[in-house]
Order: sequence, then C-alpha cells, then structure tokens
Amino acid sequence: MSLPLQGLSAIVTGAGRGLGRAEARELARLGAAVVVNDYGQPGRDGTGEASAGPAEQVAAEIRERGGRAVAHTGDVADRRQAEELVGLAVAEFGALDVLVNNAGILRDRMVFSMTEDEWDSVIRVHLKGHFNTTRFAAAHWRERSKAAGGPVYGRIVNTSSEAFLAGSAGQPNYAAAKGGIVGLTTSTALALAKYGVTANAICPRARTRMTEDVFAGFGRPDEGLDPLAPEHVAPLVGYLASPAAARINGQLLVVHGGMIAAMERPRVQAKFDSKQETFTYDELDAVLTPHYARRPPGETFAAAEVLGLKRA
Repeated sequence: MSLPLQGLSAIVTGAGRGLGRAEARELARLGAAVVVNDYGQPGRDGTGEASAGPAEQVAAEIRERGGRAVAHTGDVADRRQAEELVGLAVAEFGALDVLVNNAGILRDRMVFSMTEDEWDSVIRVHLKGHFNTTRFAAAHWRERSKAAGGPVYGRIVNTSSEAFLAGSAGQPNYAAAKGGIVGLTTSTALALAKYGVTANAICPRARTRMTEDVFAGFGRPDEGLDPLAPEHVAPLVGYLASPAAARINGQLLVVHGGMIAAMERPRVQAKFDSKQETFTYDELDAVLTPHYARRPPGETFAAAEVLGLKRA
C-alpha cells in the first residue's frame, strides 16, 4: 500500500469521535504519526466533565493497527494548551508537518434568543481554537524555514461548514464561526506560502454527534457504507495533507458521500455605476430594487444554487 505520509507527523483536533476520529485513523493509515487531540467532554454543547477516554481510545486503535499515535486531552481554545499540543507533536515525533483542525461544539438557538454565553462559547471553540493551533504551528514552520534557509513541509486543513455557505437559521454563532474559519484559512494560506506551507478548508457533510439532529430523517442503508459516514470525508483530508496537494492552497472544498465540490471565491453578480458623482436614494431604488425583485426571496450565495445544498 502507498504511504504518502510516511515519515510525517500530524495533529488532529477533536479526534476522539466522529469526523476527527475518521481523519486521524486515515492519516495514520497513510503513514503519519498522529497526535490525537480531544478534550473529551460528553456533551456536544461542550458541557460535562473532560475525559482522556476518547483521545486515548483512538490513539490506542491506531497503535493496535501498527501506527504511531499519542493522545492529548487539552482544550485547543486555551492558548497555553494549544501551544502544549504543538509542542507535544514536536517532542514526540521531532517536528510537526500536518495540522487538522476539527474540534467544535454546538449551542444552537435563533438569533433573537441567543445568549451571550451561547455566542461566545461557540466562537471560542471553533474560531479561536482554529487560530490557537494555527498560530503555534505557523511559528514552528517559520522557525524551521529560517533554519533550513528555504521552504519546509507544512499542511493545514481547517473545518468549515455548509452552514456558512448556505445559511442555517438556528445557528448564527456556528455559521459565523465557520465563515471566520474560511477567512482565517485564506489569510494563513497567503502568509505561509513562502515557507512551503499550504492551508485549505473543507465543508464536510457527515453523520456525527454534532449533526445527529440534522440527519435524523436520513436512514442508513441496509448494506454498504452510509453516504453520510465520516469515512467519505477522511480521504480528502489525507490527500490535502500529502505531498500531492502541494499546489492546492487557500481553497474551500465541500465533501460528502463520494462527492467533492471545489468552491470559487465570491464573484460579482452584477455591477451598477452612478450616472452622477455619487448615488442618490432614488437612483439606488431604480437599479437595485428591480434587480433583487427578480431573485427568489431569501436566496443567499450562488453556492447554494450550484450544489443544491440543504442546511447542515
């Protein structure tokens, strides 16, 4: 079997369950040594006592299959613990080569009912958690590049969501965090390219603890792999972590059930020029009102039209 990640090391956050677990196992299958990170709280809303169990179990599974893995049970949204996570990869495996950010929680509520804590906690885990690990991984690669006098090997795969692309009425915090992750990804991609590092984001659709309500009405097949299984997502993460993906940088890919869609950056839908020095209210009414009147109510980005996406 080809081992494109042989000799490389990786961190996968939120890897004790669901997508993260499938991704960690796939990276190990492809030859990477893996730091399995998971804070281990039982509630998908980030509640409950933290436990080493989920991370330790996945690390043990990888070792049982002949791979190399260690567990880390820290909170990636805590700056110090995120720094320790990157340090653990370097201490255990000599360097960090791949960072997969997957950790997240849900605290869903309509925007008119959401509490400050529900907003802050989701932004903290998703967006700040992605930033914290990225910050220390980026510093590691920059130092390695300076020492080497040229580019080094580095891959970042971040986890966004179709909730950002197509909207999700009861998830303003989650959708905002996932949109922020795309912005973080593209900024990081530009900043680290000269060091040999790529950064890409995925929007996965999978049946996990986080999405059990969303996909409750979608039955599992009697035979074969569930179209919503996390195992449909993991191969793309393994590929983006590999040398073969060296030319893919700053991209957003939707993935589920044997399908990958490479998304474009937002494009200009229409352009309007004022016939005088600046627009007046009447002129804006004359050009914008009829333009949007031709579009279906509530329509969002063109991505939703192209993919036929459901809220996820």
